[in-house]
Amino acid sequence: MKRIHYSLIGLFIASLGIGCGGSDNGDDPAPPDPVTPPSAASLVFPDNNTECNEGTIVSETESEVTFKWNAAENADSYTVHLKNLNSGNEQSISSQNTELPITIERGVAYSWSVTSKANGTDETAESTTWKFYNAGLAVENHPPFPAEALSPKMGSAVSSGPIDLSWTASDVDDDISSFDIYLDESPTPTTLIDTSTEPTLTFMADSGKIYYWQVVVSDAVGNKTSSEVFQFKVN
Repeated sequence: MKRIHYSLIGLFIASLGIGCGGSDNGDDPAPPDPVTPPSAASLVFPDNNTECNEGTIVSETESEVTFKWNAAENADSYTVHLKNLNSGNEQSISSQNTELPITIERGVAYSWSVTSKANGTDETAESTTWKFYNAGLAVENHPPFPAEALSPKMGSAVSSGPIDLSWTASDVDDDISSFDIYLDESPTPTTLIDTSTEPTLTFMADSGKIYYWQVVVSDAVGNKTSSEVFQFKVN
């Protein structure tokens, strides 16, 4: 019986030795090197605030324009974001290259930007946003681009009292003449509060209210372009 008892103890100690030896050989794998996020691409064509006369005419209503940008550091792919400023429709198209032909409407204003992406990371980088007018049938004058809100920022909260509404607008022909500013507590503002030749207006805001405002840009020959509806809350 003693011999069997000692044998069992020996087996137990041996099993412990095997277990310890196994842990010594199993080193944890080294963590992978971090992926460097991409930088922002710089846009090349179509140029900002210009009329695009290049491209291949597909039909009376469409043309194919090749969008171009400079390569971004550490980027493996890109996404081009294109917005029809007349209809508000948006599309996003991926590309492995720094050029991308896209069929778009003729005689329409667009904005575009590029997102840089890198494999192995969710971090991205956004380019600036450019606007252009895609040439259509021959015209002597182009409508302005829609105004963009500068202050208050879309969806922001401000203090009650006098606040400055400000915006920016541009035109291929550089002949903007005036701005009509509509403001209401309704999501569809219809109250004309001022017509100005300057892109700013002081407004008395009441506490606890949400305001919606819109800018209609007019040029020297009577073309008009409405912005999207902006919104802000008053504390």
